[in-house]
Amino acid sequence: MARHLITSAIPYINGIKHLGNLVGSQLPADLFARYQRARGNEVMFLCATDEHGTPAELAAAKAGKPVADYCAEMHELQAKIAHDFRLSFDHFGRSSSPQNQKLTQHFAGRLEEAGLIREVTEKQMYSFADGRFLPDRYIEGTCPNCGFESARGDQCDNCTKQLDPTDLINPYSTVSGSTELEERETKHLYLRQSEMREKLGEWIDSKHDWPVLTTSIAKKWLNDGDGLQDRGITRDLDWGVPVMKGDEPWPGMEGKVFYVWFDAPIEYIAAAQEWVDAGKGEDWERWWRTDKGADDVTYTQFMGKDNVPFHTLSFPVTIFGSGEPWKLVDYIKSFNYLNYDGGQFSTSRGRGVFMDQALEILPADYWRWWLLSHAPESSDAEFTWENFQTSVNKDLADVLGNFVSRVTKFCRSKFSEAVPEGADYGPDELKLIEELTARVRTYEKHMADMEVRKSAQELRAIWVAGNEYLQTVAPWSTFKEDPAKAAVQIRLALNLIPFYAVLSAPFIPDAAASLLGSMNAETTEWPDDVATALTALPVGHEFTVPEVTFRKITDDERNDWQERFAGTRG
Repeated sequence: MARHLITSAIPYINGIKHLGNLVGSQLPADLFARYQRARGNEVMFLCATDEHGTPAELAAAKAGKPVADYCAEMHELQAKIAHDFRLSFDHFGRSSSPQNQKLTQHFAGRLEEAGLIREVTEKQMYSFADGRFLPDRYIEGTCPNCGFESARGDQCDNCTKQLDPTDLINPYSTVSGSTELEERETKHLYLRQSEMREKLGEWIDSKHDWPVLTTSIAKKWLNDGDGLQDRGITRDLDWGVPVMKGDEPWPGMEGKVFYVWFDAPIEYIAAAQEWVDAGKGEDWERWWRTDKGADDVTYTQFMGKDNVPFHTLSFPVTIFGSGEPWKLVDYIKSFNYLNYDGGQFSTSRGRGVFMDQALEILPADYWRWWLLSHAPESSDAEFTWENFQTSVNKDLADVLGNFVSRVTKFCRSKFSEAVPEGADYGPDELKLIEELTARVRTYEKHMADMEVRKSAQELRAIWVAGNEYLQTVAPWSTFKEDPAKAAVQIRLALNLIPFYAVLSAPFIPDAAASLLGSMNAETTEWPDDVATALTALPVGHEFTVPEVTFRKITDDERNDWQERFAGTRG
């Protein structure tokens, strides 16, 4: 039994996430976690809400609530929506937890002892209209590198170049829109990332199997221009992890908090401790410390490309710099962006379909299938309502759903709601089993390699093989001449249904569970031997003709939804 530690990028607390966020981290991570569990491996799948920093403060102020109350409510809401999308986290934690606060302060202390933290007097942007220092992400302007007009003060989302607010052309406050900004002096702690440049480079170079997207972004930040820069890890904010040294305030840092991008990745570790403290398991350190058993763990992270620099550089600096035996990531699966109907999804601008809205329209499996089968792996992808309708209707309704309906209804009408008797398999049946065996092995390889689109394509091909078999043997015609032979054909086809359900469960878990229930299938074991798996339902095994597995999306519905989501979220 292999052991897999899996984390997906931690979503901000300020609002419900859109489908682009979902497919860029949490959903493919869930696919991988479900697959590894199905193969009998031990999995720890962790995520959390990222609750600190200005986004939380401003969202709470807009909602008219204390920030702690707002975060608690939003965490509960995000956890519910994650559950409704069937994201199978072992624990969905909170970066504001006492566990993360203590661990973040611990790491800062270790880094200072290692000489990797220095105090810097710097100038930061102060907004007169807002009456506060503005964090980098709440200053926008034109990128000096690519000309993108909505670049943020820490990074350009268009070209991914690391920036400072003073680099921006025509900067303004995204809180008030004011351009009345002034640089003021303030003291902060900096993580001396530049000291780790060589070590990070060697580490990244050793990851030969990482996606090109991941390594190219990491190396760009590591080597472009002046190379990896030291980075501030504190901020002038009220809400966050207090900057402490042991049990006392850090001298000169009174009233400051750690920068959200310093404490948020540490929450991956703290979430495991939260898992134990919540009574869900024991011994979290066996997942995170190599001196406590984590040396045999494979750790995989899932994230959008904008999160890659912090996970390939800043967080590893924290881990390396601590000098402690923490588990480092083994593989980083990164994704490009999912765009929306000719533009961009945007949480801050309320553009696109958001997770709660999606579930109001259709069950989770419809969205899961489309998003995963169109995952933006090699390039950016685009959601359009026409493509969504086509994929749902052709893949889910016509291929999988229609197969189930035809087989079960035909069996009921010509035999009964039980697996019919019949002779041994003939050449057509043996040919199908041979094809399915090869396809399942290919499917397993794609899933293990986290090739999401290829996995979906191969799964669909497995469904198609069953339909093509039905078209070839035509049991409805065979029955007229040779009922016993038709019984053999239907017996195999009925056994394909739980077989498909098990293989499909990582993609469409609700539909898979429903099909297994309708077929009264007792085993949910992975089909290591396809021929054996296709005898799981013996002669006489009773089943119930299921309701419609997937319904088609009508043109009227598509047009209505396209119009409804043409603007911004209300």
